Amino acid sequence: MKAEKITVYEPDKFIKIGFFASWKAMAVSLFMSRELIWRLFLRDFKAKYRQSFLGILWAILNPVITVGIFIFLNRSGILNIGETYIPYPLFALIGISIYSIFSTGLSATSNSIIGAGPMVVKINFPKISLVIAAMGQAIVEFLVRLILIFFLFTIYGVTPCWSSILLPVALLPFILLTLGIGLFLSLLAGVLRDIIHLVSFFTTLLLFLLPVLYPAPQAGILVTLNRWNPLSHLIAGCRDILISGNLFDAAGFLWATIFSIIVFLVSWRIFFLSEPRIAERV
Repeated sequence: MKAEKITVYEPDKFIKIGFFASWKAMAVSLFMSRELIWRLFLRDFKAKYRQSFLGILWAILNPVITVGIFIFLNRSGILNIGETYIPYPLFALIGISIYSIFSTGLSATSNSIIGAGPMVVKINFPKISLVIAAMGQAIVEFLVRLILIFFLFTIYGVTPCWSSILLPVALLPFILLTLGIGLFLSLLAGVLRDIIHLVSFFTTLLLFLLPVLYPAPQAGILVTLNRWNPLSHLIAGCRDILISGNLFDAAGFLWATIFSIIVFLVSWRIFFLSEPRIAERV
């Protein structure tokens, strides 16, 4: 018996065509939404920097100010950052630029469905397009910061290894983890609007708990926390790839990558099965 044909806008029928066929239909739906994702990304990008004097330069100013504050706290003796294997400003800028993919991406994706409320209610289209388009903003800001990072490489005379070109591959699980959590939170925000505010608090707290602006600690409670936190391994792995071209903790990066893929696939599945009821919650 031939499987029931479904359109890309009918996720409620996915479960009726079988498990593997439904995953294939989800992938086809995502592929066919690529032009919509691009147009939504352009719309959000222009809206974010419209009537802004500095525009995209804010993507550089924000991490530079944060790094500058930590440099001041370190040199004044308020904080003890510890030794870094490259000049600290470069070390910190790389860390916060990578982390900003998670913090900016999570904030944008969790608010993507709520922010497009009238569009979600009135138009029938794959809602995942909104979440992926929002994630694109964080990636573009990272690319802008990457220009400043390579400028600092030149200033400090640090030469990255040729294998640093593998950075996009190392960033992929980090992006998938962010997108997976963002898909789930975008659904949850439709029920509990406080999620949007909690995300901002959570990402700020993690900035101080993760080895973003300081080297991984060798003693204390943060050692255990970072050992079992996939974000710690992904951030450290991406920074290692960019600077030296090697993974100093390949095992940790591997399990964090597997975890990220699982989180993304599970969240993607939940999102598609919940899509018919999204408009009711917005």
